[in-house]
Amino acid sequence: MDFLTFDTIVIGSGAAGFNAACEIKKLCDKTVCIVTEGINTGTSRNTGSDKQTYYKLTLGGDTPDSVRKMAEDLFSGGSVDGDNALCEASLSVKCFHNLCSLGVPFPTNRYGEYIGYKTDHDPYMRATSAGPLTSKFMTEALEKQAKLFSVPIFDGLLAVEILKKDNTVTGLLCFDKKSGEYKLFRCNNIILATGGPAGIYENTVYPDGHTGSTGLAIKAGAKLQNMTEWQYGLSSIKPKWNVSGTYMQVLPRFVSIDQNGNEYEFLQEYFSDEYIALSFVFLKGYQWPFDSKKAENGSSKIDLAVYNECINKKRKVYLDFTRNPFGLKNIDFNKLSEESSTYLKEAKALLDTPIKRLQKMNAPAIELYKSKGVDITKEYLEIALCAQHNNGGIAVDMWWQTCVQGLFAAGECAGTHGVTRPGGSALNAGQAGSLRAAQFISQKKEVYIDEAEFSFIANKALLYHEELKNALSSEKNTVATLLLEAKTDMSSFAAAVRDIKNIKELIIKTEKKLKNFSEDVKIESPTQLTEAYKYYDTLLVQSAVLKAIENYWNEAHITRGSAVYKADNEENVTPCNKNGQIQEIILSDNVFSVYWRNVRPIPEEDSFFENVWRSYRENKNIY
Repeated sequence: MDFLTFDTIVIGSGAAGFNAACEIKKLCDKTVCIVTEGINTGTSRNTGSDKQTYYKLTLGGDTPDSVRKMAEDLFSGGSVDGDNALCEASLSVKCFHNLCSLGVPFPTNRYGEYIGYKTDHDPYMRATSAGPLTSKFMTEALEKQAKLFSVPIFDGLLAVEILKKDNTVTGLLCFDKKSGEYKLFRCNNIILATGGPAGIYENTVYPDGHTGSTGLAIKAGAKLQNMTEWQYGLSSIKPKWNVSGTYMQVLPRFVSIDQNGNEYEFLQEYFSDEYIALSFVFLKGYQWPFDSKKAENGSSKIDLAVYNECINKKRKVYLDFTRNPFGLKNIDFNKLSEESSTYLKEAKALLDTPIKRLQKMNAPAIELYKSKGVDITKEYLEIALCAQHNNGGIAVDMWWQTCVQGLFAAGECAGTHGVTRPGGSALNAGQAGSLRAAQFISQKKEVYIDEAEFSFIANKALLYHEELKNALSSEKNTVATLLLEAKTDMSSFAAAVRDIKNIKELIIKTEKKLKNFSEDVKIESPTQLTEAYKYYDTLLVQSAVLKAIENYWNEAHITRGSAVYKADNEENVTPCNKNGQIQEIILSDNVFSVYWRNVRPIPEEDSFFENVWRSYRENKNIY
């Protein structure tokens, strides 16, 4: 079979993927290309919030800050490796200014300072934003740069297998979604930049079309870490969008509707006082991620109320911005918490209805939904408690290389975040991680496997996939039904609320589905093989997450924050003491094995200038 040869293949066309390719072109003359399932799909290009945040070192005002302080704050989120935290902090300014130079419209004051604001889990004011579509602007700017560098982009290809010799990358096999044929690449390096494993849940805020390819790394032998740690939060269903920030701070009405059309303003069932409920609704604006520490007597009690209405009572839940909650004709803002009332007063938003308050505080937030076909000035907005971000992912070292030589992971698919993280740090991590991978690759000596040996490895993989295609061929398509069932089970029992009894049952069920994959899955045409591959990827990642959850519960019996664990009909929200450890999981001989290790501490490097300068001149900083 014919093949193309590149030094490096970047899989994914989001902000991290484009940055990886661009940085390689800046740093060396090695060949690089981008392989993408769909250049206009993915989270970077198609998601946001009321004010999508980018987290970086303080670059304005008089707040004292430093790289070491930022690294310590990232590290303190729990189960974070210190070398990754230090790299993300030290490269934040370089990466941020690169984006600014490419035209991403981050605001400055008239003196040129990048004034910041405080985001969740942020002790300083490091956050900034280019508006609701920050990551979209980043992706578009980086794509433009990649095209100026003449980086080849292979669109419409689904990566299906990473080819290896021993434990080293030798190539990539892809499936052409349009033709139904396979395409082969020989390479020494692969940078996975395919985002988080969005496809494993039904209730997600990930955009349609984004499923992730974490299973690709699992099959290649890469370790995963912290797969129990996710961010879940309230999001609209159609369109998929976070209802954070001002969507909550304007105090909308929460409504559930049963199958008979009966309407319930349900928050009054969960709170003893309506103004306590309203104060917590306000706090959901910047305490958006579900946090078990706030589940009993805090803002995350609202998340659990929404979950209960959706999952247990089988009702649909909506936000209503047209009327005040609880039948209040006028809200007595003085009865709110001091934080809530002061904020609304300073925003000059002490107005009659939620929609008037939103118009005053953030009019673009209304227009955003109008642009997506929903007029929240007149109609309800359906919401659910959704998966938004995987804080775990593929385990990487300080150069974002996995345990497979030549395989790197950058962006959300890299598991560098740990338990909690400052809002917006994911965008910085994607830029810093992709830069680190590019720096390592630029200094790496490339030695290609010879063509005969590569052809042997490639033909063996190709034969397997051709036989799989033939085995799945049928007169019917079963993939959609099977996939929906698997995703719905995960959202019901293994998301923000995790029922251990159901987790154990799901492990058995998922392992059976993987074992019987070729018997259960049927497709009508070769082009539908894409969905079959995605279903297999989904099952593989689900199996890893479920095994990680089971092991975590057996080891800890308490939560680390991102979820509530239920056992024997009791919920456990006690904080965990395992934040200094990282849970790793790896697939070997079709069996997942789980290990625990201590976090790597923040490095204490020699900072004497002449010593560092000499090492830098001699390129010793790379290895």
